[in-house]
This record gives sequence, structure tokens and C-alpha cells, in this order.
Amino acid sequence: MSSPSSHQESTAQESTERTVRGVVFRSPGQKVTVADVTLAPPGPEEVEVAVTAAGVCHSDLHVIRGEWDHPVPVVLGHEGSGVVTAVGEGVTGLAPGDHVVLSWVPSCGTCRFCVSGRPAACSLVAEVVAPGGVLHDGTSRLSVDGEPAHHYLGVSSFAERVVVPASGAVKVREDAPLDVIALVGCAIATGVGAVRNTAGVEAGATVAVIGCGGVGLSCVQGARLAKAGRIVAVDVVPEKLELARALGATDAVDARDGDVVKALRALVPEGLDYVFDAIGKIETTEQSIAALGQGGAAVIVGLPPAGRTARFDPLALAEADQRILGSNYGSVDAARDIPALVDLVVSGDLDVESMISARRPLDEVGDALADLAAGHALRQLLMMKKKKKEDRT
Repeated sequence: MSSPSSHQESTAQESTERTVRGVVFRSPGQKVTVADVTLAPPGPEEVEVAVTAAGVCHSDLHVIRGEWDHPVPVVLGHEGSGVVTAVGEGVTGLAPGDHVVLSWVPSCGTCRFCVSGRPAACSLVAEVVAPGGVLHDGTSRLSVDGEPAHHYLGVSSFAERVVVPASGAVKVREDAPLDVIALVGCAIATGVGAVRNTAGVEAGATVAVIGCGGVGLSCVQGARLAKAGRIVAVDVVPEKLELARALGATDAVDARDGDVVKALRALVPEGLDYVFDAIGKIETTEQSIAALGQGGAAVIVGLPPAGRTARFDPLALAEADQRILGSNYGSVDAARDIPALVDLVVSGDLDVESMISARRPLDEVGDALADLAAGHALRQLLMMKKKKKEDRT
């Protein structure tokens, strides 16, 4: 518990710029580097968070490969958890010492999507925060070598400390292990949310999940929690298929063995009610649509490189009353869904620990990204160094 004096020292008014270590990406073709990053104190409606752990996700790879356009230099990372260390003016729901999960859709609460109950589609995030690499006011709290740097998806969790909009730091129960629940901020929320919020999978439904990385395994667990009647996992890595079975899949298809659609229809001849594409390659998107049954829905969860297009037969889609659904961030309401998902982790209903393939220091970010790109890893965590005693709250 914080002392009154340490609380006072953690207010934004008394905060100054600090230097933290963070993962910086400067331009396509260059490797990421761990560098000193200057972090300004939180402004109005913002909070500073000491990061405990950050998950390594394919979205970071898309930027590094130049497949997604993003302003540079940028401090990467968008999945993580930590402890609030300072709050800006006007913040009422958070205080130093609170445990939080970071959300990469820090919704504004006032646009038409937020007001209508769809904060995952927040206009301010979609039009300003994400493409601009900035916070709500259109500016950055980061600089590198004396020059302004950009935030990644309003988070930049590959750093020892971050400043984020208050809505991007979701308070959670303090008995939840902070390193484990880091994954709730992206993989778990995206996968489980796609099942619950985007698709609304019913008890007894037939489900397939193509791709058993962090998001795909979260889809599998979401389908199990929804009491789906059959859950078919599809991947090219036998170990991932084995883990998918342990997490709730009833069947497994090794995509190396041939035609995935034929294999799925051999298991469910009438076609599936729901197919989740948790990879985002064009072929997996097309497989998701082709494997549907009457009235089925293909849910596109994985994100492809920009500019790619998929093919499908619109007549067949219409005649079978089928749907193609895009799922951004599992259609979550972060303030509502993240604490509920953390509750499921603590109760044991969501197994997150099994999805963590490695815990690595920040300096090993290059190796972590290489392992992810090679398909060797599930979710890897970058663990931040422990703060000095006098720097804790």
C-alpha cells in the first residue's frame, strides 16, 4: 500500500520527464533497438503506468515488415499490464498503485460509436490515435535522441513505463498475476470477444478456428466457454493443435495434410456454423468462407497486410444466408470486458498460462520477434526490469 507521501509524489503536477528503456523502430528494413526514451508526464485525462509485462504480437511484426504504414520512429508494443504511477488532471477512476491492463483502443467515450455502445470502433482511435501514433490530443509523450517519437496504438508497451489515455488503462483486481493477464489486453480480448461479441456463438454450435496462435487459442477457449458443440482447431504446428485440444478443441486438422476445406467438411459434412480466421492470410480467409454451412458466419479476426483482397462466391453466400464478419479487437467494451476476462483467468475458466511460450527480458525483443515470425512461439512476454524501491508506489 502506498504512503500518503508517495501518493503525493506520484501526482502529475509534480512529475517531470523521465528516461526509460524502450523498443524503438525507426524505419522499414532496420532492426528494432532497445534505446533510452524520454517520457513526458501524463497530461489531462492521461495516466502513467509502470509496465510489468508486454506481449509480443503479429501486429508489431506487420509494422516492422512495412506491411502496415505507421509513422516513425515509434515505440512498439500494444499488449501489456502494469501499475499506475501517476495520473493527470481530471482522472477520477484511477490512482497510483492501481493494477491495470492496457487497452489498444483507448476509446474517447463521446463519438457516435462510443455513445452507441461500440467503443471498439471509436472514431478518435481510428482516425487520430492509431494512424497518427499519438494520444487523444494529437500529440506524443515520447521522444528519442531529442526528437519526437510516436506511440503505437496509443500504448507502446515495449517500454518500462508508458503514458496512455485513462481509458486505455483498465483497472483490474489486484490478486490477478500481472504478467499473466498482460495477454488479456489483446490476444484474450480479441479471441474471446470475437466469439462472444462479434459472432455471438450459441451453445451447441459447430465452430472451427484456423490458426492456433494466441488469438486463435483464445477463440478456442471462447467457443468452449460458449458451450459450442464441436470445436475444430486448424494449424500447421502439431504442438499448437495439441494445446488447442487441451484448451477445449474437440477435433484437430493439420493444414499440412491437404485441403483444409475438405478436411473440415469431412468432420462436419453440412458445413460449419462459425469459422474464425485467426491468421489473416488471404487463403485462410477464403477457407473460412468456403467451409461454412447454411446460415454460417465467417469471422475475420486475424489482420492481413494492407491492400490484400480475398475472393468468394457472392451468389453462394446469399443463397446459403451466410455472413462475413469483421472483428476488430473482439468488438469489446474494454471497461466492461477486460475486468470480466481477468475474473475468468483468476477463477481458472480461462487458461492463459498455457498460452505463454516464453518470458524474456526486454533486451531479447529481437529474438522474440524472430521466433514469432518463424512460427515457433505462441505468446511471448517481455518482462520489464524491477523498479528501484524508491521508484515504486
